[in-house]
Amino acid sequence: MVLSPPPPRPAPAPTSLSVLRIAAFRNRWLASLVSNLGTLVQSVGAGWMMTRISDSDTMVALVQAGVTVPTMLFAVLAGTFADQYDRRNVMIGAQLFMMAAAALLTALAYLGLMTPWMLLLLTFLIGTGSTFFNPSWQASLGDIVPRHDMPAAVSLNSMGFNAMRSVGPAIGGLIVAAAGAAAAFAMNAVSYVAMIVVLWFWKSPTSDEKLPREPLTFAVRSGLRYVAMSPNLLNVMGRAFIFGLACVSVLSLLPIVAQERLGGDATIYGIMLGFFGFGAVLGALNNARLRARFDNERMVEIAFFGAMIGTAVLALAPDLLIAAPALMLNGMAWTVGMSLFNVTVQLSTPRWVVGRAIALYQSASFGGMAAGSWLWGTVSDHGGTGVALAAAAAVLAFGGLLGRRLPLPEYGDLDMTPLDRFREPILQLDLKPRSGPIMAVTQFEIDPEDVPRFLEIMAERRRVRIRDGARNWVLMRDLENPRIWEETYHVPTWVDYVRHNTRRTKSDHGSWEQLLTLHRGEAKPHTRRMLERPSIPRRRNGVYDYEM
Repeated sequence: MVLSPPPPRPAPAPTSLSVLRIAAFRNRWLASLVSNLGTLVQSVGAGWMMTRISDSDTMVALVQAGVTVPTMLFAVLAGTFADQYDRRNVMIGAQLFMMAAAALLTALAYLGLMTPWMLLLLTFLIGTGSTFFNPSWQASLGDIVPRHDMPAAVSLNSMGFNAMRSVGPAIGGLIVAAAGAAAAFAMNAVSYVAMIVVLWFWKSPTSDEKLPREPLTFAVRSGLRYVAMSPNLLNVMGRAFIFGLACVSVLSLLPIVAQERLGGDATIYGIMLGFFGFGAVLGALNNARLRARFDNERMVEIAFFGAMIGTAVLALAPDLLIAAPALMLNGMAWTVGMSLFNVTVQLSTPRWVVGRAIALYQSASFGGMAAGSWLWGTVSDHGGTGVALAAAAAVLAFGGLLGRRLPLPEYGDLDMTPLDRFREPILQLDLKPRSGPIMAVTQFEIDPEDVPRFLEIMAERRRVRIRDGARNWVLMRDLENPRIWEETYHVPTWVDYVRHNTRRTKSDHGSWEQLLTLHRGEAKPHTRRMLERPSIPRRRNGVYDYEM
């Protein structure tokens, strides 16, 4: 009797920690721990210093806004830099800028020259550096981590940040209590060194882009247009805005809760932030398990309703014993929600525009946080922290219920890999890259009974065309032969036409396959490309239009 060999053991399920096998990611992750620790220590120092130099709850809450407002203001530009320029250089420049701002903050604090508005200005400058750093940081994950490891990489980044959140605020509280806020600012200034060194020795991958770089203003418009014509991304960003708006109430008002309700000092405030961070680490460690059991919308609902419960309990908590589990629940919900939004945006966006999409997502979430910092601070000024936290819990409940009407998309349903089927046609005119405008015309022959389905497909095709850069998209029907339909659109130049067609993804190709099943012509639909010319040639710089 011959015994068959035992079946091979199944490969162990990947975890958030498995992505550390990639050296480039591991080095950057370790450096980010140091940088995040410095940032969190500074946040304790800034929040606590504001309570000492200002008696306004709004000013205390605006310390958080000072870091988040730059994201709302400069996110699109920062994302464009991430897509258009070498991400390594952008990140190093941003780190050096933040180090300089932190050093100035340290000097003013040591000299006793700090004022409330100067503190807000310098936190704003540090936030500006972070705004330009983050899109390149997030977008470069795709340069070093395979797609299937992306959720683990994002979760691990979140876990690393929140691991520091669990100890950083407590360390910050001890530093502020022992040596003052200036020492916390100094530690942050030094913490940027680790990331700068790692990025200096990391070599970013060589781009295989053959087309010239888009002008900056055109690239900004391209990013805005892509997101505006992507319903899935708009859904994610809208939910992230609501989540950030309400969740930030806990972090913004925590110094006041620690000082006024619990009668604590900077150490108690740091410990409370530590409980929030510890909960966030637990959320990150359980993220993979939750993803395996629930779809995206259920995950978001868990985040919203978990944060709602934690915020409501904190609104009523009389002491640290009750506040601690509420803060842990808020931290868990924060990590689950924010990491899911981040992964969904990254995996629902092609690489050519991912930096701008991430920046706009961060603008939505951080914009919500900035608005929430001001809103809940104002409510607390007039009605107290309990009222402000209860109102934020109500907003979280609304955000969770909103998914019943607008569920979050599944990022696994979209393949954003470039289709890579477009080949430049052989032209009989000697066109230059700047030659244009270009009009493209594609003809279809459709049976009358197939027209409703054809129009549905073309509506989606119009969205994709405009999203990828087409202008003046029009669908026309022949009056003499109603079976003939023509799709036309324009682009400014020939290089824009090539760029437009190379942006097509595998996920977009399904509409073309459906059109082929409806087309009744003898040959496949053919696209004609035509160069527009004015009836009277214009001369510019000694060259006529028809010569360009």
